Parts: sequence; structure tokens; C-alpha cells
Amino acid sequence: MKDLTIAVPLYNEVEALPILFDTTEKILKEKLPEADYEYLFIDDGSSDGTMEVVHRLAKESDRVHYISFSRNFGKEAAIYAGLQNASGKYVVIMDADLQDPPSLLPKMYETVTKEDYDCVGTRRVSRKGEPPIRSFFARKFYKIMGKISKTEVVDGARDFQMMNRKVVDAIVSMGEYNRFSKGIFGWVGFKKKWLEYENVERAAGETKWSFWKLFLYAIDGMVAFSTAPLILSSFMGLIFTLAAFIGIIFIIVRTLIFGDPTSGWPSMVCILLLVSGVQLLCIGILGQYIAKTYLETKRRPLYLIEESKLGED
Repeated sequence: MKDLTIAVPLYNEVEALPILFDTTEKILKEKLPEADYEYLFIDDGSSDGTMEVVHRLAKESDRVHYISFSRNFGKEAAIYAGLQNASGKYVVIMDADLQDPPSLLPKMYETVTKEDYDCVGTRRVSRKGEPPIRSFFARKFYKIMGKISKTEVVDGARDFQMMNRKVVDAIVSMGEYNRFSKGIFGWVGFKKKWLEYENVERAAGETKWSFWKLFLYAIDGMVAFSTAPLILSSFMGLIFTLAAFIGIIFIIVRTLIFGDPTSGWPSMVCILLLVSGVQLLCIGILGQYIAKTYLETKRRPLYLIEESKLGED
């Protein structure tokens, strides 16, 4: 068993991967010469030649192992595959774009091996270089998650985490199809230390996370770790029922006193549109939970492997 497995999800990172490998190798050889480590690259259906780089690195170094998916299954599936197939006593998940600084690896390794911690997480204390609108909504998401979920999701938390075998086994045992790793890392508990750092821009390539993808990912996180949206929809239903009841009484009283004028139909149309919109919103919230349940009951695998080279191969 290796001391450390560095699991790196990859999706179209042909430019960044060589930089990551060279940078990480230099840091580990200088700062952790005693550590017996390996790389586990998880290719998530890349189409830009990323696997060609992985094959070259695997030929040049026996430390390099890899898994290649049959198609793009998403980063969550790649993270799970990395943890599931890692052989090290300690495992670190990190991105290939160097926004997860390899310079933190020695400190993380020292923390989990010599201090009384099971896991080391990282969080950004700034979002310099990101579009302001994206930063704004990201902070709002973490704030909302902190209020509606019992699971701790730290503002600025990254998937860049190093954990011991106990934590890895706990996460792998959660074989759910709809995964939100930031929530899962917090849900399993254990003793964790947080390392803070300033935001680092990508070393090469372009981000694969558009605003729309991040929005859908945020919805997945809320649905996966909170039932608050269901409670909110029920509360809105109660409010509108009471409002309708009060409105009925008002209309009856007004008709008895002033007759039944036909004016006011524009406001009535607006009210109908509002109530209909709230109903559709509530149905949509309910549909999200039903859809997630439907996907779970299919029990499909999280990923399919096209080719691999692991430690025992």
C-alpha cells in the first residue's frame, strides 16, 4: 500500500495536466522525499487528447495510474472513482488546473500523518479573478446551504481534500447516484482541519463550469442535503390558501354592500398568474425530489470504465 494517492479528475485538461504533473513532482520530491506516493488520473471522457498525455506520463513514470471512463459521467463520478480505486493510506483529491495549489500538499500530509486529524480541507478566502456575478451567487449559495442544511458546507470550500483511509472508506460506502461531494465530505464528520488560501487562477485551459452548470449543481446540493424546499413550498401553499380565504370573505362583504361591479379584471388576471406560478414552482420542487428518487431506484453504476491501469495491474 502506498503512503499517498493523488487522485485527479480530468476533463479536457491536455494543456494543464503536464504543468500539474511537473509542479507536483518538484514539490513532493523537495518537501516529501520520504513519502511513497502515486498518481491516479481519472479521465472523465475527455475529447482533446488528455488521455494521450496520461499514457505518456504512465510510460515515463511507474507512479502514474489511470482510469478512463467510457464517456463523460461528471466530476462527481470521477471523484468517487478516485476514492474507490485509490490504494494509498492517505488520499488527496485535487483539480488539474492548479487552482488547488500543490504547494499545500506537504502541509496537508504533515497534518493528517502527525497531527490528530482525519482529514484536511481547503477553502478560498477570496475569489479574485472570478466574474463578480458568479462570486456573488456562490456566496449566497453557501449562506443558504448553511441555513437550510444540517450538514456543514463551508463558504469557499474546495474539493481539494486529503483524508485518511477511515474517511475514504466512509465516503465510498455512500454509493448514492446523486452526489454532492462538498456535502458528503461534511456529512461523514471526523476530525477536520481547514487550510485557507487566496484564489489562484487556472494555469492553462478554460473552466468547464458555466454559470448554468453551477446553478444546476447548486440545486443538486440543496435537494441532496435539505428538505427545506419542500417545507417552503408547503408554507407558500398555506399562505396562499389563507389569502384566498380572506379574499373570498372580502368579495362577499363587498358584493353585499356595493353590489357586483365588473371592474378589476386586470388585477384578477395578475393574481391568477401569480398563484399559478407559485403552484408550478411548488410542483417543480416536488418534481426534483421525485426525479432524484427515480434515479436512485434505477441503481445504475456511477461510471463505466473503458480502460485502466491501476497499482496492481
